[in-house]
Amino acid sequence: MALAGLRRQESDLCIARQNLVEFWAVATRPLAENGLGMSPVATAGEVRVLHDLLQAHDAHLVAVMNIHGVRRILTFNGADFRRYGSVEVIAPSSIRLQER
Repeated sequence: MALAGLRRQESDLCIARQNLVEFWAVATRPLAENGLGMSPVATAGEVRVLHDLLQAHDAHLVAVMNIHGVRRILTFNGADFRRYGSVEVIAPSSIRLQER
């Protein structure tokens, strides 16, 4: 519900692997132990939905790049990275290969 509301507001949503790990732990924990009491099958479905909805990998890559001072990325999916001002996108098609 909260995620759907944020998406309607066109918020930039990011998720890291750690978020999914922690969600799994809480979701499968019994209600009596401050969990959600979901079955592993239901939890796996929710994790798939979260994974499909959010561009976690792009945001994660940019975060790692920023930490390590990397400013350029070679990718076929340049449009996914254009919103990150700290990243220079390089399309593989823009690189000239030298003949041997």
